[in-house]
Amino acid sequence: MAVAIDNELHFTVNKLILGDNLEILKTMDDESVDLIYLDPPFFSNRNYEVIWGDDGEIRSFQDRWSGGMDHYIAWLYERVEQMHRVLKPTGSIFLHCDWHADAYIRVHILDKIFGNHNFRNEIIWSYKTTLKVSTNHVGRDHDSIFIYAKDKSFKMHPDKKDYPPSENTIKRWGKYADEDGFVSNKHFAGSDSTIIDTADETKGFNINHGIPRDVWDISHLAGNNPEKIGYPTQKPEKLLERIIKMASAEGDVVLDPFVGGGTTVSVADRLNRQWIGIDQSVQAVKVTEFRLEKQMGLFTAPYIVQLHKYDEEKLFKDDPFKFETWVIQQFGGIPQNKKGGDKGVDGKTADGTPIQVKQSKNIGVNVVKNFYVSAKQYNKLLFEKNLKEKKPVGYIIAFSFGKGAVEETARLKNSEDIIIKLVMVKEFVPLSVKPTVAVHINELEKLEGGSRKIEFVACGTSLSGIEFYSWDFNYDMEKKKFKPSVIMDKEGKQIIVLKTGMYNIAVKVVDNDGLENMEIIKLKINGGINRE
Repeated sequence: MAVAIDNELHFTVNKLILGDNLEILKTMDDESVDLIYLDPPFFSNRNYEVIWGDDGEIRSFQDRWSGGMDHYIAWLYERVEQMHRVLKPTGSIFLHCDWHADAYIRVHILDKIFGNHNFRNEIIWSYKTTLKVSTNHVGRDHDSIFIYAKDKSFKMHPDKKDYPPSENTIKRWGKYADEDGFVSNKHFAGSDSTIIDTADETKGFNINHGIPRDVWDISHLAGNNPEKIGYPTQKPEKLLERIIKMASAEGDVVLDPFVGGGTTVSVADRLNRQWIGIDQSVQAVKVTEFRLEKQMGLFTAPYIVQLHKYDEEKLFKDDPFKFETWVIQQFGGIPQNKKGGDKGVDGKTADGTPIQVKQSKNIGVNVVKNFYVSAKQYNKLLFEKNLKEKKPVGYIIAFSFGKGAVEETARLKNSEDIIIKLVMVKEFVPLSVKPTVAVHINELEKLEGGSRKIEFVACGTSLSGIEFYSWDFNYDMEKKKFKPSVIMDKEGKQIIVLKTGMYNIAVKVVDNDGLENMEIIKLKINGGINRE
């Protein structure tokens, strides 16, 4: 059976998906997303433009530019067309581009799909990078972000605290401001409209709040910025914070169909938005997952990572309710989404036929007998209809089935024309074996006070090949939470200085299928290096 990726009207949010965004967008519900931010690969007249460099990305990018600008616009057009469909009437799209194709994108894609009457703004992101000297043009140090609404019901609500006030405003009104920055209405009533625009009806004008404008001075991520993860075109979180806050509310759904370095998803999650992230690259999806793990707190909402292949051992040990919900979605069904009290039915197919999930192997005969009763009681009319039409009256999903279960389903079919379909997980979920990893430790230098300069070398093996490593130099053994200190390490080598004490260090290896494994190193630094 082919894998069905949420093709019912129950597309899961808080989900990272590995795959072609066009095909995944086609499976999404109409009018289900509040905000779309996309930062597609810029048109730069190269054969292809590769950031991560893994196989999935290269396959996606090859030949993209072979037909020139027309080819690029056609490629992007069909994706934006699907984005328009999934946007709610109150929704908006923010498309990030640069000078190579901005005019073509606005005229030939956005105006045609959204209508030029739904154009709202062209935001100029001025990032002031180090510019290359040129004799035929001035420095180029900005990108454009086009904002289009789905229709006239879209409303912006920018946070004025995100915009710096002018020097003249502070100079003119600062003497009237209270300790919170508010100037009462009586002081500026009747003054110019720029002041009135920033007024609070109850408190007055706050000199610390600027007026939202369409030129945003937000620095790019310099080499020593703690946000940097090694992704060349990574956008600063401040930029996405401003977009998400001005065009969505808590609980809204934010979609990024070109996840890249994962900034949109990370910020959306932190701002209590629901989100969907899609990318063709294994590295993009896994790096974003690790960014989420790093910022995960007590109240962080759960999320799903959908890959091309899955680790059977990890699925077998996963949280039962999470596994049950996920596997029914992968089967193309609709989960019950409730713990306990399901009377033997965990979900249903599109036509309502019941599904039961067992996170077990070698399922026995009693499971089949009990499910037969449950399926009959669940929907008697549907049960009789399926029986009459010689269709399955129910599905049992498990990792494997024992001889007794197989024989009982055969008996029901042969003697009573009752079809209960036994489905193994591997029939519709591609399973694989996770990679292995070993870590070698080399002492490089003895320092004053007993500290040691140490090199850690990770060596991963996988039939599909290794993508990258991620390190947590303060792994929480009690909570078993991996919060990476270094999110992406292509070589698997790290050099750090450790003082005298005990350390738990974890390294994760990620392969080309997106599967991972983790090794934990327990170290004691006390006059030497002792590995427990």
